[in-house]
Amino acid sequence: MNFLLLSNYVPRIPLGHWVSDFVNYITNNFSGFFGGLTAVLGTLVTVFTDAVSYLPAPVMIVIFLAIAWLVASWKTALLTLIGLLLILSMNLWGSAMETLGLVLASTVVSLVIGIPLGILASQYKVVEVIVRPILDFMQTLPAYVYLLPAIILLGLGNPPALIAVVVFATPPAVRLTILGIQQVSSETVEAAQAFGATAWQTLIKVKLPQAFTTIMAGVNQVIMLALSMVVIAALIGAGGLGANVYQGLQSLNVGQAFEGGLGIVIIAIVIDRITRHIGAGRRVPRVGKGGNA
Repeated sequence: MNFLLLSNYVPRIPLGHWVSDFVNYITNNFSGFFGGLTAVLGTLVTVFTDAVSYLPAPVMIVIFLAIAWLVASWKTALLTLIGLLLILSMNLWGSAMETLGLVLASTVVSLVIGIPLGILASQYKVVEVIVRPILDFMQTLPAYVYLLPAIILLGLGNPPALIAVVVFATPPAVRLTILGIQQVSSETVEAAQAFGATAWQTLIKVKLPQAFTTIMAGVNQVIMLALSMVVIAALIGAGGLGANVYQGLQSLNVGQAFEGGLGIVIIAIVIDRITRHIGAGRRVPRVGKGGNA
């Protein structure tokens, strides 16, 4: 009871009003910048979408099949063939390529931001201390909270969807890059330094190759999280399979929603198997007696 009485005397902090005022200030004073950013992000998504949609579906299936066979195994290639043929049979190929284009564009942006930031944080403790709470905030903040500012600043369509996906998918790239580099044994680093390697050479030739498998696990997680966001991205005008799911939910068309969801699952499984084998199949150099850093 005392706590209830005490709450009456605690002033309310108008945090929501401050955030709204800040967004309004940004909108009113930096509309030109965000207009340019919208154009750049829209073009980026369009480039990736056009790249995967340029060739006919049978040719693209053969390309995906060859990649799966060379990178992974014949089992993964067979799984890829079955999954892509199923997407084609459901007349979802165009939507699947739109989704893949958005995912690839978002993944590239996430990795361009995440991996260098992870490397920097692994080398400087103060950067890691600053970055970690920001990553916690990005991972736990509900997507709907930052979708609204993204819509206000960038409008509807692929640009705000890309921003939403990047915010959601970047943390694993940073975290696993930090983890991979920090897990490199001190003996390996000392051996490289004993051979005369500088700090930069040790990072490039020893730490990063040794951490490659863990970094690729981060790449895998970025792609999976990006795919998990495509349905939410459809709420703000993004196309692709997420739009099929959203339209099915709106019209209570269970079949349409199921087909769109199944297409997303197929793409996720195929990409997961391929990227997982890329990370697992990489041989890293060893530093020791008779070796070079």
